[in-house]
Amino acid sequence: MAAAMEIGGIAMRNPTGRAGRTFLGTGRRWRSARKDVVDTGLAVRALMAAEKRDGRTVEIGTSNRPVNSDKLNVLHGIQSTVPIVEEAKMVTDFQRKTKIVCTIGPSTNTREMIWKLAEAGMNVARLNMSHGDHESHQKIIDLVKEYNAQCKDNIIAIMLDTKGPEVRSGDLLRPVLLKEGQSFNFTIKIGVNSEDTVSVNYDDFVNDVEVGDVILVDGGMMSLAVKSKTHDMVKCKVIDGGELKSRRHLNVRGKSATLPSITEKDWEDIKFGVDNQVDFFAVSFVKDARVIHELNDYLRSLNADIHIIPKIESADSIPNLQAIISASDGAMVARGDLGAELPIEDVPSLQEEIIRTCRSMQKPVIVATNMLESMINHPTPTRAEVSDISIAVQEGADAIMLSGETAHGKYPLKAVKVMHNVASKTESIMSNDILHTPATAVQYVGGADFSQGHMSAMFALHATTMANALGTPIIVFTQTGSMPILLSHYRPSSTIFAFTNEERVGRRLTLYQGVLPLYMQFSDDAEETFSRAIKHLMNGGYLRKGDYVTRVRSGIRSIWRDDSTHHIEVCNIQD
Repeated sequence: MAAAMEIGGIAMRNPTGRAGRTFLGTGRRWRSARKDVVDTGLAVRALMAAEKRDGRTVEIGTSNRPVNSDKLNVLHGIQSTVPIVEEAKMVTDFQRKTKIVCTIGPSTNTREMIWKLAEAGMNVARLNMSHGDHESHQKIIDLVKEYNAQCKDNIIAIMLDTKGPEVRSGDLLRPVLLKEGQSFNFTIKIGVNSEDTVSVNYDDFVNDVEVGDVILVDGGMMSLAVKSKTHDMVKCKVIDGGELKSRRHLNVRGKSATLPSITEKDWEDIKFGVDNQVDFFAVSFVKDARVIHELNDYLRSLNADIHIIPKIESADSIPNLQAIISASDGAMVARGDLGAELPIEDVPSLQEEIIRTCRSMQKPVIVATNMLESMINHPTPTRAEVSDISIAVQEGADAIMLSGETAHGKYPLKAVKVMHNVASKTESIMSNDILHTPATAVQYVGGADFSQGHMSAMFALHATTMANALGTPIIVFTQTGSMPILLSHYRPSSTIFAFTNEERVGRRLTLYQGVLPLYMQFSDDAEETFSRAIKHLMNGGYLRKGDYVTRVRSGIRSIWRDDSTHHIEVCNIQD
């Protein structure tokens, strides 16, 4: 059986809270360990946690053990004055950390294709409720669950994406060619489909638009200026023409439709998702936090543990961004409608702002829409699309999403592989920079109680700093997912192996950057469980004899601890 030999550690007990205390990632005292370490060449300076009380520095806890490393000299900017050994064997295999969300549709809704998508790099399967029916989506859910039952080391989560209050044109007998300068009308009368007029599915459409507004078809593929309106008709002049087909999506530049974010159809689809225990709801056209609270109340009434991901895609959502994300479990940057309702040149800065806001709240963020749009019909992407993926990764997105590329595209597997390769390459370059980035301060200014959550955050920061300096992956055991989520927030350069005995927690963690969730039953013996985890990783090819790992024992809810001790260890893997 694989075993682990502890060669270095940091331990700390939760101190009595005191207002105004600051814990700095670069402000710790370090003490030299034994000078007489044999056959190592380097002794680690162990982390000393301390707090100031009445002008005195009080030690909280310490641990001194030797560690071999050629990278330890960059930990917290401390320079080693003893020889560096070269024989220490670190984990160098690189795992993609940015997750990939794939929309399942006619091109990929078979057992064979879902297996191939998972093998190519899919982490989350998205069900687009704008298309298909419950029967077709049930088939996909069953297939994903079958895959998870067979392949426990590659967990796939399920995301149900609501249709939302979309405004669409009606059915046409045949496509209508719109030419620049011609007149064309939209009416709220049902069933109109002539050469110059088509119905819309929204009764208040006439009230929502004003003379001078610009109506966009399919996110801007065509555009029309509103010239006048009657009680039941909006009369327009074509600005940018094209072929108008049935049921095209309509936006008004700079405005959101006065429709509820969750429609009757959406509630039916949400109940379907609850019945099937999906992992995430992506909610379309969220304008404010009220709809998130409403959905959360509904889920609680059904005792449903499903996370809510609002899609930021309406003009009204931007002023309410902080409140929306605070009430939610993450966010999706839905750039299609966002770029239709707001000036398209604002989309890059809004994407960066949404990612930054989610990161600050330790919540996952997905960048979506048009990432590899050309690969719907072509086997290779444009260079701009490649750059788009790389920028999303560099900005800190947890996940990047494919829509039509995998739903109805000609090259779904190639699209996933391109996304995987571009993200991996970008991450490998970024990973080299992490070792030279100083740790961020963890500050606490507040009341008398020093919170357990803040203590966990501080240790996640230090575990990340240690793992980055030593070039080791992180192993963490979790029943709630809280510590892997904190570790993901600090973006360690290596993989976070998150072992959990809760299958739902494992699926939820698939959305977080850098986290590889693994399902395993825990025993009452922490060391026996750790040994089994190491053996599992070695059998899976993730670790080899002689590799080093950083082991974290911390979190909001203890698994084996009777007290609130937090522990970080660097372990050498032995047979």
